[in-house]
Amino acid sequence: MTTSNSHDRQFDEDIQRGTTDPCPECRGDVRTTTAETVCEDCGLIIDDLAVDRGPTWYVGDDETTKQTGAALTPARHDRGLSTEVGYRRDANGNTLSAEKRRRLARMRREHSRGRWRSKQERNLGHGLTEVRRVASALGLSDSIRDQACQLFRTAQNQHLLQGRSIEAMAAASVFGACRCNGHSWLIADVAPIAQVEPDRVTNAYHVLNHELGLPTAPVSPTQFVPRIASALGCTDDVRRQAAQLAERAVDAGVTVGVHPAGFAAACLYMAACAHDEPLTQADAAAVAEVTTETVRNHRDRLLSLEE
Repeated sequence: MTTSNSHDRQFDEDIQRGTTDPCPECRGDVRTTTAETVCEDCGLIIDDLAVDRGPTWYVGDDETTKQTGAALTPARHDRGLSTEVGYRRDANGNTLSAEKRRRLARMRREHSRGRWRSKQERNLGHGLTEVRRVASALGLSDSIRDQACQLFRTAQNQHLLQGRSIEAMAAASVFGACRCNGHSWLIADVAPIAQVEPDRVTNAYHVLNHELGLPTAPVSPTQFVPRIASALGCTDDVRRQAAQLAERAVDAGVTVGVHPAGFAAACLYMAACAHDEPLTQADAAAVAEVTTETVRNHRDRLLSLEE
């Protein structure tokens, strides 16, 4: 049987490339390969481990430079390195024959079967899909979506998904990312989109917050003023005065332990009354998803603050 010595073969690391810069020590000739840059006279290693971590570029038929492949993203279980098998046309747009279509159908079936290496990876793919769906429904930015996906991935690595619903943990990851970025979304807003009971989302969020130590700040009523004002159709003058009332209340320390959305609704109600705009306590309470008594109690706190 014919054998060959693997040490006699040439690799890409042995390809020599010339350089115009001399050695900084002895001004001698420098030899550059894909592994290192070394001086041929004194042996000084100028650079090593030269790995190009940038994107791959190529020149197309229209003489324009394009990037091949998408950037890595934490929003997918494989970081965006998945492969898709086409259907009826090739990369050039030509129609495939019947034999090639049958071959691609078999490849597509086997590719779908071998997509998940384990049950854990399958759960990760399902959870990240839920995170992207909830984030898209809430209109969140890509950065917050990626943070929520990374939070869900960390929760799975810490074995926090055991005994809990994937949908609830995905919704809790989105809510946790919103809390970390100062957004005014509530669990009552996230749970219906995820089609999970609010209690289960609350439990999952408490687990994430306790086990991972999320850098979440206390929710301030000022964060809910623009959102509730937009839903009620208030004017800019009312919104600005309500924001000022909320800031004064926060500085005075009367917002500790109160419902932030309900307190923001009370600020908007008082600002609307000051500008003679038709806004009732019932309307403000309905948008803030609190009772009328809550808005009335917060109004009394604001009145006592002005005395």
